[in-house]
Amino acid sequence: MEAIVFEEFGGPEVLRLTEAAEPHPGPGQVRVRVRAAGVNPADYKIRYGWMQEVFPTSLPATPGLEFAGIVDEVGEGVTGAAVGDEVLGWTVTGAYAQYALAESFAPKPAGLDWAEAAALPVATETAQRVLDLLGVQAGETLLLHGAAGAVGAAATQLAVAAGVTVVGTASPAGHDYLRELGATPVAYGDGLAERVRAVAPQGVDAVFDAAGKGVLPLSIELRGGTTERIVTIADPEAQAHGVAFSGGGTERPEIALADHARLAADGRLRIPVVEVFPLAEAAKAQALSETGHVRGKLVVTP
Repeated sequence: MEAIVFEEFGGPEVLRLTEAAEPHPGPGQVRVRVRAAGVNPADYKIRYGWMQEVFPTSLPATPGLEFAGIVDEVGEGVTGAAVGDEVLGWTVTGAYAQYALAESFAPKPAGLDWAEAAALPVATETAQRVLDLLGVQAGETLLLHGAAGAVGAAATQLAVAAGVTVVGTASPAGHDYLRELGATPVAYGDGLAERVRAVAPQGVDAVFDAAGKGVLPLSIELRGGTTERIVTIADPEAQAHGVAFSGGGTERPEIALADHARLAADGRLRIPVVEVFPLAEAAKAQALSETGHVRGKLVVTP
């Protein structure tokens, strides 16, 4: 099969399209014919070798955490899936390939296209996990750093639907988009604390950092000096500031994914797919992701 492989850690240039051996499912696994694979910031961080403590990677490796595709082989002990089923979920072998193995997946609704489906698993699981950790409730105010990215957009929509007031940081180019999602946008950079206080004079009850751009001290200040109810998914300095870092670990994430996929198919949850790349251009997709200025999701298609 065709797959993207990297044999050393480094920049986008280490990614190459090659012929790789087809995987076959073991117990509890299915094999899917990948129709689309989501591109995430974690992909390039893993490629650089920056995530070895969180995602230990043995080389050679195929990138890609999430997929949408068609089940074409079913391993021993698998229930609730059959050959021909359309599914989305997380792969254990790398999604930038024609075939991948999966243990955690959910049905793809008929009204959801492949690229939109592949954009959901990581963004929605991360958003829901952190919102649950923060315990945000109706009537509270959430400060969300990096609100225009895929995770931020998912968290904004889920929080707003739950009755939470969301103040979202983004560049001015993303402000209209955030308003469409139901958030109050503020520009990041110098003077951010004052801008947040101006739109949320009542204060903020919780902070979700999806940007990782040195905003934790300011977040602690806006929380009245406490680190409680602040969670980052992107700042490696979290521990130094006494702030919780969340890197994964939702139990049975496929249950929530099935709900999120239905919401997306109904038009009640949207993660915009801003560009789709052929598999051979995976390096280009990761380089674009690495700029940190993608408003929505990038997808590669084998």
